[in-house]
Amino acid sequence: MPMITADDGCPINVEVAGRDGAPVLMLSNSLGTNLHMWDDQAPEFAKHFQLVRYDRRGHGKSGVPKGPYSMERFGRDVLSVLDALKIKKTNWCGLSMGGMVGQWLGANAPDRIEKLVLSNTNFNYTDKTPWSDRIKLVQEKGLCELVDPNMERWFTKGFRDRSPQVIARMKEIFLATNPVGYIASCEAIRDMDFTASNQRINAPTLVIVGNQDPATPPAAGEAIAKQIKGAKVAALDAAHIANMEQPKVYTETVVSFLHA
Repeated sequence: MPMITADDGCPINVEVAGRDGAPVLMLSNSLGTNLHMWDDQAPEFAKHFQLVRYDRRGHGKSGVPKGPYSMERFGRDVLSVLDALKIKKTNWCGLSMGGMVGQWLGANAPDRIEKLVLSNTNFNYTDKTPWSDRIKLVQEKGLCELVDPNMERWFTKGFRDRSPQVIARMKEIFLATNPVGYIASCEAIRDMDFTASNQRINAPTLVIVGNQDPATPPAAGEAIAKQIKGAKVAALDAAHIANMEQPKVYTETVVSFLHA
């Protein structure tokens, strides 16, 4: 598991698996998680691709420089990882915040992206207040105040009831996130706006939405698909962290799109 240094000196924790010489697939996590949110997908993806997972700055084992961060900064971290691994082009699958970074890459580093999967994500928040409120809450009380409401947004009640071990694991991952990195990432989400730049994306794009996702509702994903020429939409019966709630269907959806 290499530690790769970004162009501004931040260490980025990276894990590479799968076949050398195979097409590359890079996975990008949601806010407040780490690369292990893809553990259900990794074995199958690694059969088809050279699989690259990483912890975004401020998360997991990566560095936590002082914020605020920006989507451009996160995108440049990805380019540093690709350069260090000598990867010219990658397929991209990002969920939530990972989908936001994917939108930046698709518009601003088109020569590095083969195909894009933008999952359970958004492109702009016209009302910044909820993000500013969340930042204030974490500054004052820490992440523990958010953990239970987050699980309710991330997973449907049915899934929470039948999969307590998954919920326990995700709570642990969330609470291990550095609050400084979490807050700086919230600032980046609050301030992003890809309304204009998404129209520059020319990579084949699949937008995955969760039919029961309260965090990034299907309408947000459908709006992204309208902004990107030729983009397709796939709807899964899940809330926000769709890859964990519907692991088999999610994996099949991504693999079939990338192989098409």
